[in-house]
Amino acid sequence: MLTQPFAEALAEAEKIIAGAPHVKSERDLAEGYDYLAGSIQASLRLAWAYERDFPYFVQSTGPYTKLGLDNPDTLYFHAYLRDNAEYVVTGTRGTTADLSFQVLKGDYTPAEVPDSLSAFDDRAIEVADNGEFEFRLGPGKAGPGYFTLGPGSAMLVVREVYSDWAGEHRGTLRIHRAGHEGEAPPAAVDTATAAKRYAVAGKLLLSRLRTFLAFPEWFYLNEPANTLTPPRATPGGLATQFSSAGHFDLADDEAMLVSVPAAGKDTAPYQGLQLGSMWYISLDYINHQTSLTADQARIDPDGRMRFVISERNPGVANWLELTGHTRGYVQLRWQRLTRDLGPKDGPAVEVVPFTEIPDRLPFYDSARVSPDEWRRRIAARQAAIAERMLG
Repeated sequence: MLTQPFAEALAEAEKIIAGAPHVKSERDLAEGYDYLAGSIQASLRLAWAYERDFPYFVQSTGPYTKLGLDNPDTLYFHAYLRDNAEYVVTGTRGTTADLSFQVLKGDYTPAEVPDSLSAFDDRAIEVADNGEFEFRLGPGKAGPGYFTLGPGSAMLVVREVYSDWAGEHRGTLRIHRAGHEGEAPPAAVDTATAAKRYAVAGKLLLSRLRTFLAFPEWFYLNEPANTLTPPRATPGGLATQFSSAGHFDLADDEAMLVSVPAAGKDTAPYQGLQLGSMWYISLDYINHQTSLTADQARIDPDGRMRFVISERNPGVANWLELTGHTRGYVQLRWQRLTRDLGPKDGPAVEVVPFTEIPDRLPFYDSARVSPDEWRRRIAARQAAIAERMLG
């Protein structure tokens, strides 16, 4: 059977899900199978979208194809490259908080993070008054509007990051190989090519699952539970991003309080906190408040943001919902930074009994929201995501 390699990979993938070390309950397993479904979709799409001579941007992840603790505030795109070819990237800068580009050598594997050969944001390119931009990537010497593709360059990743979900809007983006305008790849499709793609999809699926089950061991699970690291350059070579990482382990009657200075637009146009499951993917960020940016959060009079992470509803604006998860991941990100961050810029964390939350929040009265206000917050999330996905 032509699809036999992919079928065998599916069977192996199911074993990986069922055998994941964190699976303790039927719910854990059910979430794993949902994660598997999204990974299958993504792997098939990636295998068929592999095109380096006539590339185009593909959405790397989304609400139903999650991986790698995807940021709810980010649209991810990628295109494949040849390191000896020249490419032209054009587009229109939207109004999002950040737009960044990164050239990777290879892809993520269970053994290593791919080398970042270059990374920059739109401040490194010329953007016209109407938002239009153009730059080139190739083997030539770097210069204005030209970025060198180092040996092994394989993929261009683009991140478009929202801080104000309702007020910011995405731009446009296109890539083509220089000198190939108006040409087209061969139209013929044969069974040998199809067989190869199914086999590649199977390999992508298994690598994807194994990699992102191993990834947290490198950067998260070696830290004590219910703590967050000081701000540090985000692993993977992102040029102007810092992060603070941790994992939670909370009982139903506990809450994790995270207090962090609001960095301000002059330092970090984007600052956000999110939760993730033990499958190393974001929690439901559409119908539940499992993430908040500085624009969405309520900032206290002393300039700090105070988040409450708990299963039970504390009745405050900055509640991050656990949605039934007792264990998972927490990540703070700062992007488009204008300076490096130090420990004083980072979070303070404590775990408290749920009943003591009012006494532990110094501005508790101003942090409170009514049930109607909460429903409006969720409705705004749902509407903003719907618009973003169609934009």
